[in-house]
Formats: sequence, structure tokens, C-alpha cells
Amino acid sequence: MNKIKYIAAVVIAIAGLGLQQAKADSFSFNLTGSNIGFSGNLISVTVNRTSTGSATITFTSLTQSGNIFLMGGQGAVAVNLNVMSNTFGATASPAGTNSGTGFTPGPLNVNFFQNEDGFGSFNTTYDSFDGFTHSSDSISFNVVTVAGSWATAHDVLTANGSGFLAAAHIFVTSSPANAANGAINTGFAAGNGTPSVPDGGTTAMLLGAAFGVLGMARRFLKM
Repeated sequence: MNKIKYIAAVVIAIAGLGLQQAKADSFSFNLTGSNIGFSGNLISVTVNRTSTGSATITFTSLTQSGNIFLMGGQGAVAVNLNVMSNTFGATASPAGTNSGTGFTPGPLNVNFFQNEDGFGSFNTTYDSFDGFTHSSDSISFNVVTVAGSWATAHDVLTANGSGFLAAAHIFVTSSPANAANGAINTGFAAGNGTPSVPDGGTTAMLLGAAFGVLGMARRFLKM
């Protein structure tokens, strides 16, 4: 019996370690409101903290009722970084892609303290060259703190004066996207949500594995 208790403790400890490693320090939220009459989930934003002083932020177009919300033009994407007063977050490696037909995404250039029409000023924004035909369905970039640090992924962004964490300049078009179809409408969208990170069933999977190993150990010791 003592052997079984010992094995159970070891298995649970291993499962706990696995849980800690499986939970990436990231969180996602959606841009849900726009100034062109669309609401709901328009753009997904994922913040992945890669160290105490760096993170990768990715904007991804979502679809709704046969439409897709592409990102482009001035203020293609914008975030309000949580940085010390008068200190900007250094940014690098912007990349835009579009899986649609006939698009040439970007190039993208960084700017600071720009207004996203109707949603306030954001301290870090990316402008995309030209308009609809250079829009993207995914934009990713790295941010680095100049001073201070981020303890968690939730610390990377902070609400701007209007209460929003991020925004995007959207081009609405039918899905799947085709540059020849043109844009139905264009405007801006923003979001302020900070939901908890779902584990995608990792907890149940690891605990199941732990109990499975424990059961095997019990049968082995009874032999």
C-alpha cells in the first residue's frame, strides 16, 4: 500500500508539472464593435508573452454571415502597450499575410500615438501601404519594453483613454476574400475584453493520463 501511495504522489506531481508547462502565457480577445454597423466577433487578437520584456501580438480576420473583415490602410492594427510614462514599446518584424485571391499585403510601417477613428488614440499602430488590395487577414508583430517588464500576458496591453486595448482598420468583403470583388464597406473596430485563457482540455487530458498510469501501477504491484 505504501508503494502505491508513493507512486500516486509521483504521478500527480508529474501531471502538475505538465500542466504548468502546457499553459502558454498568452490570452486572446476579439474586436467586437465597429463604426460601420457590424458587431460581434470581427477580429481576433492574441497576445503571447515570450519573456518578461517581449511579446508577439497577432491580429486575425474572422468571418461573419458570409463576410470577412480584412485589415489595411492607415491604422491597419493598433494596440495600447502597457509601458512606463513617456517610454514607447520598441517594435519589430511586422508581417501581414492574406490567404485570399489577388492581394499583396503591406508593407507595414509602425507609428506612435495615432487615432483609430472613433476609438481613441493608441500608442503603437501599424499603417499598411495603400488600401483594400494590400490588406491582410493576419498581421503579427513583436513588441519589446524599453523600460519595466510584463509579469503576465495580461500586463502587455492596457486600456487607452477610450477604454480599448486594441483596434483595427477593417475592409469588409465577401468570404472567401477576392480582391476582384472589392470592399463592401470600410471603417474601424475595437475591443476591450480580457477573458481567461482556455486550456483546450489539457487539464482533463493530463489528469486522465495520471490516473491511467496509477491504475497500471496498482495492477503491477498486485502481480
